[in-house]
Amino acid sequence: MVIEEGKKLVIVLFGAFLNALALNLFLIPANVYASGFTGVSQLLSNVLREFTPVYISTGIILFILNIPVAILGWKKVGKSFTLYSFLSVAATTFFLEMIPIHAVSNDILLNAVFGGVIAAIGIGLTLKWGASTGGLDIIAMVLSRMNDKPVGTYFFTLNAIIILTAGLLYGWEKALYTLVALYVSTRIIDAIHTRYEKLTAMIITKKGEELKKAIQAKLVRGITTVPAKGAFTNEEKEMMIIVITRYELYDLEKIIKEVDPHAFTNIVQTTGIFGFFRKD
Repeated sequence: MVIEEGKKLVIVLFGAFLNALALNLFLIPANVYASGFTGVSQLLSNVLREFTPVYISTGIILFILNIPVAILGWKKVGKSFTLYSFLSVAATTFFLEMIPIHAVSNDILLNAVFGGVIAAIGIGLTLKWGASTGGLDIIAMVLSRMNDKPVGTYFFTLNAIIILTAGLLYGWEKALYTLVALYVSTRIIDAIHTRYEKLTAMIITKKGEELKKAIQAKLVRGITTVPAKGAFTNEEKEMMIIVITRYELYDLEKIIKEVDPHAFTNIVQTTGIFGFFRKD
């Protein structure tokens, strides 16, 4: 358990370092914007620097924006997830302040592509290990537990605002390169983690009751159980069907490994659901 948590901590810190590296060496020097709260922080920092006598760095603004989100996550999502997510934000802020802003290349396209790729690797690894980079990820989890609307809508809306604002303030060329960076980062995150907002897990296990209690103690999700029998061994088993968000995949995998390491689990994409998507 301690080793697992230690690995998770290292991954979160490494992901934060990569995110800061992408920003200070590629995206910020080229005025190309990241997605989500990071992009908002970049925009606010630039606006304050150019249109007011006050200057606040991207890292500090990112940290400030995530304070109310962390409080929301602590109350609505879960302490462990929120703690690691806020740690990721704090580490990103630290690395942003430590790493000097320096343009590796003068080619804006190279900056957009490499910045998007490096940031996405950091974000993807963080998500894969059951944490997030804060901001919209936590808000998406809260919204997914309140309703069944696709969280991608909220990401698209905020990113569209970032792109339009960048275009209006700094020219549409910058906005288009921001779009390139967002596209590249999305594709990389999809490859490392999962592109689907909701997933269906079908778990074949001999320890149905134990596994059901462990899952329901951790995840706010309903479970459907179906009797099952091994075709080769004729052993009586149980198939558990549960629909989760992509943010809960790490926790589910961890629970299954702890309760029944021999369970067979099939994870498939879920394109749509009807009815209640939570445990009442």
